[in-house]
Amino acid sequence: MESFQQNIQVRWSDLDPNGHVRHSAYYDYGAQVRIDYLQKNGFGINWMKINGIGPVLFREEAKFYRELGPGDELVIDMRMSGLSDDQRKWSMHHRILRSNKLCATIDLDGAWLNLKTRRIVPPPVELVKQFGTLEQTENFRVIGAGRRN
Repeated sequence: MESFQQNIQVRWSDLDPNGHVRHSAYYDYGAQVRIDYLQKNGFGINWMKINGIGPVLFREEAKFYRELGPGDELVIDMRMSGLSDDQRKWSMHHRILRSNKLCATIDLDGAWLNLKTRRIVPPPVELVKQFGTLEQTENFRVIGAGRRN
């Protein structure tokens, strides 16, 4: 299993009037890492358009542990924390680190959306294989099937 991480520098536009990183910027960092992961592995925006499938989020939750400020160099990693048997639904965990110190975490639940029918669907085999290479969290769980959309 592989770990995916990316370096991001805090920008002026990430700050609130108090000079702290605004809460919504943390979510932007996580989204950037996820999209870059997909892009670097051949599943970017063009692939999504051609295949008519894309990610959709149901829940996204951040926890803040240390203050971040302008110019801070961050490392953001991405790990799978859950996956349904049919691969339609998934959960991820991001850690946001500065100098190897945990500053924040983001946990999210999502699924693959058919962009035409607007229904949750299993992803193509090649995407299943790629997601299967991601490192799993210690508390990785199988997501129950629940109601089918």
